Amino acid sequence: MKAIRIDRHGGPEVLQYVDVDLAAPVAGEVQIRQTQIGLNYIDTYHRSGLYPVPLPSGLGLEACGVVEALGDGVTNLAVGDRVAYGAGPIGAYAQARNMPAGRVSKLPDAIDDETAAAMMLKGMTTRYLLRETFEVKAGDTILFHAAAGGVGQIACQWANALGATVIGTVGSPAKADMAKAYGCHHVINYSEENIAERVREITDGKGVPVVYDGVGKSTFEASLDSLQTRGLLVSYGNASGSVTGVDIGILASKGSLYVTRPVLMAYVADDDDLQANANDLFDVVASGKVKININQRYALIDAAQAHKDIEARKTTGSTIFSV
Repeated sequence: MKAIRIDRHGGPEVLQYVDVDLAAPVAGEVQIRQTQIGLNYIDTYHRSGLYPVPLPSGLGLEACGVVEALGDGVTNLAVGDRVAYGAGPIGAYAQARNMPAGRVSKLPDAIDDETAAAMMLKGMTTRYLLRETFEVKAGDTILFHAAAGGVGQIACQWANALGATVIGTVGSPAKADMAKAYGCHHVINYSEENIAERVREITDGKGVPVVYDGVGKSTFEASLDSLQTRGLLVSYGNASGSVTGVDIGILASKGSLYVTRPVLMAYVADDDDLQANANDLFDVVASGKVKININQRYALIDAAQAHKDIEARKTTGSTIFSV
């Protein structure tokens, strides 16, 4: 089979499209013939070494496909089942692979393969952010950065469905239109407006109880300044670089604020927790309350170009690879 592999960390040029032998699944595993694969920003961290992985390595955490073989002891799935996953283990950039049976989820008929591959990691991320890290309730006003991105579009729709007022940030007028179409009640173009000042205007000076920030370094201070007293900054990504060198005394001076740096894997480390997360995601997408917007499609052999485009912020919504 063909797969993407890296033998060193670096830029998109380190991605290699190679032949790989695939063994039979061992006990507790299923073998999946993959049909669609998801691209996520974390893939670039694994490739670059920001989040180092043991080398040589595959890439990718998200895909869907069909179960073709079962290892001993697998009872929760059957050959022919359509399945998807979004929390690894790493190695999704491949035509086929073996996966621990407890880490994949059986897809409902209402969700097609492209949608599944485009939504699993981003949707499961959204679920833990909105339902566990800070439980968004009807009447809350929240700030979500990068509202036109893959996680942003899902999160803004889901928060809207929960009855929240959603303020989103974007970097261009075109992305502002997209964010409005996907659930934002108020959109701040950070290339033209001061984020914190606009948040204060929208909230009559109060600020928001929670900010979801997947951008990182460039938005960190604006995020803190947008919070109300004892508000929570959920810093869940580093698209602009990692937040470093922070004096935590700033949290006191800005109103006894809280900051957390969560990751999906900590919320779905247990197989039962993973399946509960995935089932909630399937339900909200199947209901039509959250629509998955696929704006970019690449062949797997073109993974390097896809990485260049996502790092240059040329992508919106979700991106998938065909196998």
